Amino acid sequence: MTTIDPRALRDAFGAFMTGVTVVTTIDDTGKPIGFTANSFSSVSLDPALLLVSIAKTSSSYAAFTSGKGFAVNILSEGQKDLSNTFAKRVEDRFASVYWRKGPMGNPVLAGVSAWFDCVMHQVVDAGDHTILIGKIEGFEASSAAGLGYYRGSYFTPAQTAQQVETGPDVVISAILECSGKVLLLDDGQGGLTLPSQRVGREGVQAALAALIASTGLTAAPGFVYAVYEDVGRRQQNIAFLCPTGAGQPRRGSFVELSRGGLSDVTDPAMLTMLDRLADESRIGNYGLYFGNQEQGRVEPIGERIRK
Repeated sequence: MTTIDPRALRDAFGAFMTGVTVVTTIDDTGKPIGFTANSFSSVSLDPALLLVSIAKTSSSYAAFTSGKGFAVNILSEGQKDLSNTFAKRVEDRFASVYWRKGPMGNPVLAGVSAWFDCVMHQVVDAGDHTILIGKIEGFEASSAAGLGYYRGSYFTPAQTAQQVETGPDVVISAILECSGKVLLLDDGQGGLTLPSQRVGREGVQAALAALIASTGLTAAPGFVYAVYEDVGRRQQNIAFLCPTGAGQPRRGSFVELSRGGLSDVTDPAMLTMLDRLADESRIGNYGLYFGNQEQGRVEPIGERIRK
């Protein structure tokens, strides 16, 4: 008999991208209740059926499995907070939520991408969960894009697509140098990389300060050392040279700034940049690179980085 690791199985299930829903009903005291679920699926068009599953450990399990029906609310991209509210154990999840009764009397939430109000069609026992199959008696869909969920995190497909269409992502890297060594992190692909992150609405300066702070080291935001576009990845990369004092990094480790020490850096453009830095550090004469991930030019800036 095969032994299955529940944590590994949960992670494997998480590879399937889903939407996010809030399932609602009215309990036998007339109180609205609900929970966040991504275990939602359409079942049939004729008759109109859908399903969602509920954990047997849920505090609202009895109310849902013995109730007359339920509603499924598909959350929109701007409703992450609403998803979190209905995923937590709180006294009244509806306290700050605008809702109304659907055709069958189940709570329908405002601002969702779509809702379905159902009568209970079938309750199916399924291991540590129970499957609720609902017969759709009313529904409504809006133009709002749905909120996504993948590997334990939310994602916003429509917003992301819009950002890609408007131009490349700006990605910053921090070259944290100390005594001839540079901080490198595991890149998750068997190699090493510089501390890097995409710049959001906070801007480059705030993103760089946050990136440096995440390493646990003390370093002032440094000088721009390279600016290059990675056409294939649709990224504009900016690398900052940030001299830092001695200290123990929160993640990663310092490696020798030499061709041998940098051999595990997997990104070709990053490796070329660090090889150039190793050469320039030996003579104390630095240049600023402009170009793309394959070719460009170096503008001399002398020894200003040392000041």
